[in-house]
Parts: sequence; structure tokens; C-alpha cells
Amino acid sequence: MLHLRVISPSDRSAEVLHTLAAEPGATHVTLALGAAIDPPGDVIEADVARACANDVLAALTALDLVRTGGILVEPSGTMLSRAGERAEAAAPIRPEEAVVWAQLLGHVREGARLTPTFLVFLTIAFLLSAVGVATASPLTLVGAMVVGPEFRPLAALSVGLVRRDIGLVRNSARTLAISFPAAMVVTALATLLWIRLGWIGTGDVENARAFDFIYEVGPFSLVVALLAGAAGMLALVTYSSTVLVGVFISVTTVPAAGLAVVAVFAGKWNVVLSSLAQLGVNLIGIVLAGVVVLLLLQRDGRHRSVSPRRHDTATTTTEPRHPTLRPDHPIPSEDEHEGQK
Repeated sequence: MLHLRVISPSDRSAEVLHTLAAEPGATHVTLALGAAIDPPGDVIEADVARACANDVLAALTALDLVRTGGILVEPSGTMLSRAGERAEAAAPIRPEEAVVWAQLLGHVREGARLTPTFLVFLTIAFLLSAVGVATASPLTLVGAMVVGPEFRPLAALSVGLVRRDIGLVRNSARTLAISFPAAMVVTALATLLWIRLGWIGTGDVENARAFDFIYEVGPFSLVVALLAGAAGMLALVTYSSTVLVGVFISVTTVPAAGLAVVAVFAGKWNVVLSSLAQLGVNLIGIVLAGVVVLLLLQRDGRHRSVSPRRHDTATTTTEPRHPTLRPDHPIPSEDEHEGQK
């Protein structure tokens, strides 16, 4: 279930309540008259089944609430409620099969932006991978994989391609195109400093032979990237953060980039080229898998959302579950509400 919080102008509250009352997947509807201060209006809250959220959000957006009020969507957490169980049962598809596009777009847009924090995390991950290669430390390499934030813009790129959002695609591609070279340059300067200080030698790149999975491109390179991309997108849609950690560890984007930098100083150009090829395979595989998963979920959601119940309500006139919440029924003012008490 998702928790919906709407700030609605008083003259639109009846329509909001009617929308929620007409949706079997919405429950626990509450109204606080005049509770909103900025922007001013009423506060309406409800719990909505994930599979019904797209329709509800589309209807609320059509009421111009994005401009005149506000709409907040967040996971509702643990719920002990018969009404909530009935709302989930009324949904046309299971919760794990539903993609709430407004929620997903809001999440990935954050990840698509090139921020100083993103650049710092990626640079730290590259530095850790360079240290891991030079010292033959598998734990350091795993740490680099976990720290690396590169899945966020890759996921945003997948969503942008599926939704045909040119701005999102452009921002994601720009973030990747700028951040990776910048982090590699910083890693190269740091590696040069470590060599000058005598902490590592150019021959230390031979340690990478113990981790040939980092740079040797083989059939499983693409397989792993596709599987990781699919798991990562499913985890993003269902908010399974623990799965995302496994996704970070399974792909070798960051270690491959770090190894390519270190191999330059050792003059191992075959390792450089192979590492960059591994990097490209991982990036393309993750984005491609994300696109396929979203297309399948989108197609399945559209196909199964047309149930007999929804078809009947579309072709016949039905009353809301709560007759008092008709769109033409005025919401009492706060003074009237107090007087009724």
C-alpha cells in the first residue's frame, strides 16, 4: 500500500474525495478542513493499493493540484486493517507487479542529476578499486563496488528510454559522460602520486591477474550485467534496498574503470582496452535489462488492469461507496463543521 497525502484548495476537496471514494483500491480516507497553511487548503489523506496508484494520481493531477496544492506519495509501512486488505484485494494486479510511474520518476530524477556528492562517491569508489587492484585485496574491490553510485543514473536512463523522457535521458547520459572521466582523472593523479611515494609499483598491476573477471570480457560478462540490471530495476520498483546492495557487488563497472587507470601506468594496454570493454558491456547490459523489465511490467500492468469490474464502471454510472462524497456535494466549512459537533 502507498500513503497518499493531498493538499487541496477547499473548492476542489469534494472532487478529490469523490475520486478516492470511487476507487475500490483506496481506503482510510481522512479529511482535515483548513489544515494546510502553505499552500492553503484542506489536507486529505488515504492509503491506496500500488496497482491503483497510477489511476488515482492521474485523476488528482487532472484537478490541477500540482499547481494549486500538492500531492505526496510514500510507502505506508506495516498495516493492520481489514479495509486495507479489501483495498489490496480489489486491485487488478499484485503489488509487486505494479509500477507507480510518478513515484519512480521522482526517485530516478534525483539519481540522474550530476551532484558533487555523486561525483565524490564515484571518485572514492574508483580510488578504492585502484588500491584493491594494486594490493590484490578482494575486500577492497568489493568495498569499491558497494560505494559506487553508478546504478542510479543507469536506472534513470532506462526509465527515461521507456517513458520517452528526453530530459531524463539527457541528464542521465550527461551525468555518466562527465562523472566517469572526471573520476578516472582523479584516480590517475592519485595513482601517480602513490607511485612517486613508492607505495605501489607499476608492476603491481599484474596483481589483477588474480581478478581476471574484472577485465576479461566473456559471455558471462553480458549475462551478469543483464541479470544485475534486471534485479536492480525490480528492486528499485519494489523498494527492496537490500537487493540493490547485491546488484552493486555483482557488476564490475567501477573495478574495471579503476583497473584501466592503473594499467595505463604499467603500460598494459591490452588490459586497458579489455577493462574499458568490460566497462562498456556492463553499462549497456544494465540499461538494456532495466528497459526490458520496465516494458514487461508496463505491458503486464496495462493488460491486467482491464478487469470486468473496471469495465463495468467505465460503461455504467455508479455511485461512490460513500454517497455523501458526491462531487456536487459541498464540503462544510470549518465553522459549519464545528457547529455540527
